[in-house]
Amino acid sequence: MSKWFRENAPVSARTLTEEFMRLKRGSVTRRHFLGVTGLGLAAAVLARQPGLFTSTAHAAEELGSTMSLATWPNYHDPATFEAFTAATGVAVEVNVFGSNEEMLAKLQAGGTGWDLFVPTNYTISTYASLGLIDPIDLAKVPNFDAATQNTRFTNEGTVDGKVFALPKNWGTTGIAFNSNEVKTPVTSWKAFFEVAMTEADGRAMVHDYQLTTIGNALVSLGHSFNSIKPEELAEAEELLIRVKPHLYAINSDYQPSMRATDAWMTMCWTNDGAQLNRDLPEIQFVLGTDGGEIWSDFYAVPKSAANKPAGYALLNFLMDPANAVREHIANGAPTTDSRVMSVLPAEVTGNKIVYPDEAALTPLEFGAAVTLTDPARAELMARFKSA
Repeated sequence: MSKWFRENAPVSARTLTEEFMRLKRGSVTRRHFLGVTGLGLAAAVLARQPGLFTSTAHAAEELGSTMSLATWPNYHDPATFEAFTAATGVAVEVNVFGSNEEMLAKLQAGGTGWDLFVPTNYTISTYASLGLIDPIDLAKVPNFDAATQNTRFTNEGTVDGKVFALPKNWGTTGIAFNSNEVKTPVTSWKAFFEVAMTEADGRAMVHDYQLTTIGNALVSLGHSFNSIKPEELAEAEELLIRVKPHLYAINSDYQPSMRATDAWMTMCWTNDGAQLNRDLPEIQFVLGTDGGEIWSDFYAVPKSAANKPAGYALLNFLMDPANAVREHIANGAPTTDSRVMSVLPAEVTGNKIVYPDEAALTPLEFGAAVTLTDPARAELMARFKSA
């Protein structure tokens, strides 16, 4: 953990409460309170106090005591939710998923209980067209500033002129491998599948997620990451069926296995690659020279959300740059917000895992909306997993 993050980490809920009570008693100055607790947290706490409220996002509606977030593995700093609870009194229940298809199925089945969730860029138009998510009421998210966002990564949050999702961060899907165990250079998806069947036999992992597992198999064969052409999908299936007996697991939560060295190589998202390399430098992260995925993730409010006021309260909290910067440092995924980028430490902005050169991004493709509901890809993945 960096010196910057240690010195700027969120205070505990107990310390935050104690300092606030000292402020209310007049024992300390507001300057002291802001300095000890951090401006973003202090503003959120002050906003919940009668007579001190400054944002309509929380004032008009009761937030309740709990809310539910659906998100991805290893994707948040638990201290973020502790700080939100300290600021609002609302506890956050975190539900973890490994694919957008799983999220879609849950939403279509109804009764998820989610008040906020984290969909990927290519899914938002489908969620909007199916009526599964609400347009975002921007008046309830005053901490969001569209002018500070990098539209390369955020445009897909808007569908038919309406904003349906606000950006969390962007990233890539690459290859993580333990260089103490895998000596063959792994610089492409073609090499990934070859090494999975040879040097890393029994030690490689692929995602439990059709977009990336099928997409990277397609790329390794010289096809588009988003292909739905029958003949190209047939080639990808043949490769995946051939590699399956050599795999350690099909699982989107691969960090535990990589850390324990049960697995030596895996398909890997940016944030996981940064976290693994930070803690275990022998685990390297590379992007495929032959292509692969670039993505952006968003926050969206399900139409079926039971506690929308709390969902909006958390969303607004997460859009505060003072909170977002801590989240990005702990999480490891790159930001879309120039306000956050300007205060991130150089050790983060200079990390090529997190912010790769443009040349490394050029071969990558954003996921296409058609892949989310394409039956051929869904059936291919089902056959692969059951083989």
